[in-house]
Amino acid sequence: MAAIDYAEHAFMEVWIGRDGERHGPYTEVEVRQWLRSGQVSASDLGWHEGLADWQPLSALFPEEPPPSSTYPPPITPVQPSPATTTSLDNNAGFWKRVAAYLIDSIILSIPGALIEKMLGGDAAQATLEQAQLAASDDAQAMLAALSQYYTTMMPAFLIITAMIWLYFAICESSAWQATVGKLALRIRVTDMQGERISFLRAFGRYPAKYLSALIFGVGFLMVGWTQRKQGLHDLIVNTLVLNGRAGELKDSRKKTGANAGSFNA
Repeated sequence: MAAIDYAEHAFMEVWIGRDGERHGPYTEVEVRQWLRSGQVSASDLGWHEGLADWQPLSALFPEEPPPSSTYPPPITPVQPSPATTTSLDNNAGFWKRVAAYLIDSIILSIPGALIEKMLGGDAAQATLEQAQLAASDDAQAMLAALSQYYTTMMPAFLIITAMIWLYFAICESSAWQATVGKLALRIRVTDMQGERISFLRAFGRYPAKYLSALIFGVGFLMVGWTQRKQGLHDLIVNTLVLNGRAGELKDSRKKTGANAGSFNA
């Protein structure tokens, strides 16, 4: 049984957070050794799969005694840069997210216009304009013309809505973790641990934005004052929008993983 427990500990991945950066993953055995030797501090944060949030290493491994010597300074300090930082506190701001959405809107408007045109949008628009001119000040006739227009264009609107929905869901759950607009602004969508979200979560994230729109856009404005710069849709599906591209994050992890036998941060 002791051998089985040891094997389980050896393969459990533990991440270590220090100075706003995340390092790892490391095995539990390695982390315990570093706690005893003083290479990591009991006050450093740790996280492993199954935890809801980061906790001090002293809480994760309370049975480990503090090192006899004082905690040594880092041998190779890491100078964090905005492009590669893995901090969960490096949240993207409101205006950067707005700019990313505007880029996506411009990109999506092109296929959207083509879909409307293919499904009779020009003819429906011309009919609406003629009906409005004929209706003059007749409000009931104006409403009837609008109703006819939206009835005619409903298939196009449904296809465009589905296209936009899938665009955000597929892109934000992909290896990019971002739409084209977010890639351009160097931001990405993650879960609460900074990891890639599933397609189902991304699929639910987009319609949650409609709730923000229904309350006069307040759900979007919440990005400006919530602690982790989350909009209402982020809070509903437990997502974050962080600075930095996913590809840069992976490169940073590979470099960190190359020194898995020792811990320098």
